[in-house]
Amino acid sequence: MGGSQSREDLGLSDSSDYEDDDEQREDQYDDAQDQDTRQQSKPQSSSGEKTLDELDAKLKELKLKYPSQNPNLKNAVKLYLHVGGNTPKAKWIVSDKLTSYKFVKNDDEDEDDDDDESGGGGENYWVLKVASKIRARVSTDIQLKMFGDQRRVDFVWNGVWALKFFGDEEYRSFVTEFQDCLFENVYGLRPTEENKVKVYGKEFLGWAKPEVADDSMWEDADDGVWKSPSKSKTPVRANQDLLKEFEEAATGGGIQSLALGALDNSFLVSDSGVQVVKNFRHGIHGKGVYVKFDNDGQKTGSSAGKLAQKKALLMRGETNMLLMSPLKEGKPHATGLHQLDIETGKIVTEWKFEKDGTDVTMRDITNDAKGSQLDPSESTFLGLDDNRLCQWDMRDKKGMVQNIATSNSPVLQWTQGHQFSRGTDFQCFATAGDGSIVVGSVDGKIRLYSKTSMRQAKTAFPGLGSPITHVDVTYDGKWVLGTTDTYLILICTLFTDKDGKTKTGFSGRMGNKIPAPRLLKLSPVDSHMAGTDNKFQGGQFSWVTENGKQERHLVATVGKFSVIWNFQQVKNSAHECYQKQQGLKSCYCYKIVLKDESIVDSRFMHDRFAVGDSPEAPLVVATPMKVTSFSMSGKH
Repeated sequence: MGGSQSREDLGLSDSSDYEDDDEQREDQYDDAQDQDTRQQSKPQSSSGEKTLDELDAKLKELKLKYPSQNPNLKNAVKLYLHVGGNTPKAKWIVSDKLTSYKFVKNDDEDEDDDDDESGGGGENYWVLKVASKIRARVSTDIQLKMFGDQRRVDFVWNGVWALKFFGDEEYRSFVTEFQDCLFENVYGLRPTEENKVKVYGKEFLGWAKPEVADDSMWEDADDGVWKSPSKSKTPVRANQDLLKEFEEAATGGGIQSLALGALDNSFLVSDSGVQVVKNFRHGIHGKGVYVKFDNDGQKTGSSAGKLAQKKALLMRGETNMLLMSPLKEGKPHATGLHQLDIETGKIVTEWKFEKDGTDVTMRDITNDAKGSQLDPSESTFLGLDDNRLCQWDMRDKKGMVQNIATSNSPVLQWTQGHQFSRGTDFQCFATAGDGSIVVGSVDGKIRLYSKTSMRQAKTAFPGLGSPITHVDVTYDGKWVLGTTDTYLILICTLFTDKDGKTKTGFSGRMGNKIPAPRLLKLSPVDSHMAGTDNKFQGGQFSWVTENGKQERHLVATVGKFSVIWNFQQVKNSAHECYQKQQGLKSCYCYKIVLKDESIVDSRFMHDRFAVGDSPEAPLVVATPMKVTSFSMSGKH
């Protein structure tokens, strides 16, 4: 199976298919949906973005022109509906040649709200209405995409729709009003300058007003001392495709997590055991030892065989694995973990999380630093809970070595931890190559901690209101990637201090000239095809553990999609996606791997497995019943 790009740019059929009769349109839509929407589409050309203009030209040929001016109709637009998904029948059809839109508060409407799928439960929020056909809550869920050069916006609401505006001023007015309504819906505050300062802070006003943000760091990130040595060795090629190399069926139950190794082996973790597979230059395959969870050989009477193992962490030169299970189904918190000796296939220890004699829970664990799983002497790891960030030591039976807020132990001062008194609502975290820590929260904030102190963040990015469900950071700490349900947020951590030195936000508080983030999104068509219940999960960079090397790609999963972005392309301010956009720059150029079942995880193998004409290590995509490896290639 190869990779595809966005499916919004499908070609259109002849003008005889451009119907705007409601019954005819519904029949077309039903026919299109009956097709096998799981088929893999071919990469589409960027010229397809002009399809609505082509449709207009066809309509004009048929003398179905809309009035160029209508002084009696405020907020006039032309409404299109996309039908057919990614099937051969896919096309844009005219839903209404002339209609209007308005933004209204949901409690100001007189209409029956029984069919309102936006929810609210008495909540007061802004709604986008288009005639009587669309009533969408203003949020990131509708995946609004702007085409400034076409005076057009696309969005998702019970289908994929497009609004075409009759003038540049009308288009800009809509976008501004939409962004103001979105701000109020997210933060519950009017979109005034004062309130934007209140939400973002003076240092981060560029997040609210990207047009005044300093983007020089994005431009300078690959220059001078920060230049990626790999840039000249492996130039970006636009025609790279993904070629399927290996596919393995799961053993002993459905795969729940994927633990990639940088050495000889990788591991597929299920609820009943761990399958060992071999690492090769073109992916992982070849079943090796299967470690089944049972009570044999366990020193502490562990019940590992009865628990669903959700989180796996490799340690000690990848000879040991930590397995953390949730205390309750549907909740991420755990009271302990199991230590598996991979070489013997035995659970050697069952650890409890304890602080000052009291049991505590953890919602996530990670290595002390990116790549420290390769250290054969590694005995410590980091833990995260809703309001707790700490380090655990397996050489101490009590687990936590020190809490920096209450302990002054001269022997163990090198470890650290902190329990925050007020709600931080931590959700996820990751480490850079030097041990710096990035933490994502429910409120959308992303905090940067140095490796020497977990007590106070060096930098706290305000976020955009959506909960951060997963976070990653490049090995050099220059870039942070946060995952939300509807988009990925890419943050540049570089800044220039008062002495003119370039640093990252992990080592010092970033000043006033903070670059605005960039968003990675699915097109409305692809978002609709992914399904309303499918959210972005596990966004991360490709994997390097060596100074001087730069990650080349980003990958995330959405339902049955594995979505890959070119990192260098996303960073390029001159990239075509960013032209004619209002607000934060959003990148829609990606490739999709489509599987026939929901994807558990997608990860790039370690950089050492990038060989030959491939500029990137293989991509491994795990579904509950199989794991597939794809290699990057310049041609099929």
